[in-house]
Amino acid sequence: STGLAISAIPFRSVFRQDRPIPMATPRFVIRQVNPTRSRWVWLFAALIWLGSLTLAVVVTSLVLVPKGKSESAPARVDDLDTNALKMRIAVLERSEQVAKAALGDLQRTLRDREEEIAGVRADLAFYGRLVGGAKREGLAVHALTLQPVPDSRAWNFSATLTQNFKRGPETHGRLTLSVSGIADGKLVTLDWKALSQQSGSPGIEYAFKYFQQVNGTIMLPEGFEPNRVRAIADGDGNRSEQEFSWDDAAKAEETDDVRQ
Repeated sequence: STGLAISAIPFRSVFRQDRPIPMATPRFVIRQVNPTRSRWVWLFAALIWLGSLTLAVVVTSLVLVPKGKSESAPARVDDLDTNALKMRIAVLERSEQVAKAALGDLQRTLRDREEEIAGVRADLAFYGRLVGGAKREGLAVHALTLQPVPDSRAWNFSATLTQNFKRGPETHGRLTLSVSGIADGKLVTLDWKALSQQSGSPGIEYAFKYFQQVNGTIMLPEGFEPNRVRAIADGDGNRSEQEFSWDDAAKAEETDDVRQ
């Protein structure tokens, strides 16, 4: 019989072990990482981020600032107007101060001129009385001045007595004062004895032909408020009385003693 001969082929002859079977292997790349280079990369990225942020801020400011300026323009105009008004007010106030000072100087000058005019008129009346006219005028109390004595209730007085040049001979007599005022809420008149504090004093003697200033001192009691003063000249059959306001007499200019 025909037989099928199967010869045994060694396995080694089919799968040769001296030649390895090629197989697909994965590719892995192993690289060494540089730490310094990594830091530079991160730093560069941070710089880019900061630059973009700065650019955004700049752009925003360029867009918004003009609008803000346009909105604040009226406020600046108001501020300028307010400052201008303040300066104007300051100028007006200063002008007012200067005007007040000038007005005060003018008023003082006018008062001085009025006092001078009053003095000239008094002098004219005084010398007019002395010269006189055809009519012979007798004794008269022309003026009275008062001046306080410091740290006391005493007052010095000076009375000017006159008579006309044509009157003739020298006149003789005595001058006394009386003062009216308020004491303890009542109207009181102090006579010469109370004022001179000399019970037996008849008055201050005078003797002149044309005019004379008679001087003396009176004492006011405590709590007495003087209002008016009366000067009485009495002698040689002539008597003259003249009343003056206390305040006016106290403000009058004191003159030197004159006897003629």
